[in-house]
Amino acid sequence: MRHAKRKFRLGRFTSLRKATLEALSRALFKYESIKTTKTKAKAARSLCERLITYAKEGTIAKRRRAFSVLRDESLVKKIFDSIAPRYKDIKGGYTRIIPYRARRGDGAELVIFELTKKEIKEKIKKSKKEIHKHKKEEEIHEHHHSAPPLEEKEHKPREEKEPKQKGFLKGIKGIFKKERDSL
Repeated sequence: MRHAKRKFRLGRFTSLRKATLEALSRALFKYESIKTTKTKAKAARSLCERLITYAKEGTIAKRRRAFSVLRDESLVKKIFDSIAPRYKDIKGGYTRIIPYRARRGDGAELVIFELTKKEIKEKIKKSKKEIHKHKKEEEIHEHHHSAPPLEEKEHKPREEKEPKQKGFLKGIKGIFKKERDSL
């Protein structure tokens, strides 16, 4: 009997399905928020949450297990050092799936698959006045530190060449011209 054998197959062989889920988990930990289909997100959720649980334990064995899935030392380090400490008080639910829209080509449900506690990056906004002031300072700085003007060289007028013909007609005219000259 096939009781409790339900699995997200994703229309792939086992090795390809495993590679897809590992790639999704790598992308999630790298960017902390990705857009994918609903089925892929649901399939990758358990793997990603398991990796965060490993990182919370923090043992060398768990670090090696995480590396066997992610195959990237910098990502393993990021999970263990910066992502796992955010979830130290939480026992589960490290990711969320937010409906996004239907894909235009095939109508598949797209979702935003992200970590619940993302790293906050501050954006520094400069006002237009500050940007303008900064540009003026650069121009003044360049003007004061530029080299003295060099002696001007005499410019020779360029010889005018016949305009080149482009494309298919150029080749045909060249052929006919050669035949006419040979007669």
